[in-house]
Amino acid sequence: MELADLQIYHNGKYVRYGDAKVGLLTHGLNYGTGCFEGIRGYWSAGEGQLYIFRLREHFERLHRSAKLLLIDLEETAAQLSAHVVELVRRNDLRRDVYIRPIVFKSAEEIGVRLHGVEFDLSIVALPHKAYLDASKGLRTCISSWRRVDDNSAPARAKLTGIYVSSALAKTDAIKSGFDEAILLTADGHVAEGSAENIFVVRDRMLVTPPVTDNILEGITRASIMELAQAELGLTVVERSIDRSEVYQADEVFFTGTAVNVAPVVEVDHRPIGDGSVGKVTAALMRLYDDVTMGRLSQYRRWVTTCFPVAKASSIKGSQAAAS
Repeated sequence: MELADLQIYHNGKYVRYGDAKVGLLTHGLNYGTGCFEGIRGYWSAGEGQLYIFRLREHFERLHRSAKLLLIDLEETAAQLSAHVVELVRRNDLRRDVYIRPIVFKSAEEIGVRLHGVEFDLSIVALPHKAYLDASKGLRTCISSWRRVDDNSAPARAKLTGIYVSSALAKTDAIKSGFDEAILLTADGHVAEGSAENIFVVRDRMLVTPPVTDNILEGITRASIMELAQAELGLTVVERSIDRSEVYQADEVFFTGTAVNVAPVVEVDHRPIGDGSVGKVTAALMRLYDDVTMGRLSQYRRWVTTCFPVAKASSIKGSQAAAS
């Protein structure tokens, strides 16, 4: 299916992507007055099912981000989640998918402000393309660009405008021969990657920056913290991390919707541990894969299914016909 023909949810209606237009003077385009989410769906060919990971939690965070922009969304997280399932079915997306809800100030007018500006909400669900190839581990660098401070723009929300700093850091890293950047806070503590939260492993303890160190309150981050403690028996600590701590870590990894759990094997030309994917990281990668694919019953509450489950009798009948 061509992108233009993809069915999307836009401003209260299901329409073709090609028919959803945004004007050149749109407030959100000119001033970055918007917020968004990134949501993943994982296709299981064996079960003929698409599992969307923590769908409701993503829309709850979207509501919180929108309020920072003085936007009160009328539709609840449950209603918005239902639109996603409907889009998957309408587009027959039987593959891994990436879902992008976005809320933005839609008035076509000049003037920097938040109050009194109308907004639109759109949701696009489309086939997923890998954000990073982290199978062998990522080579990273500490960026000269600092993470945006909460007193300048709220880093804990996914606001469109503040991702310029991430783009600057990521591009510099790539052009310098690295795979990803690590950003520091204004006072020099580790914050996160350009679009990922970060964890350091030392003596089987997971350490991650606190939300007060200008990080995004990551949903994947929170999931990994719970899984590490409940399933692997690891201690998880939230505290500020110095730059040199990363160099001396046993393991380092990123988490995020786009990257899942992504191992970091090098920082500033220094190998992390022995320079290969660590055991704790590898265990969390396998565990997260099982959870997102709906294989663990105790975490089924975290996934939303999209297609009707085939009845056992129907399956047997199909198998008999095939034979």
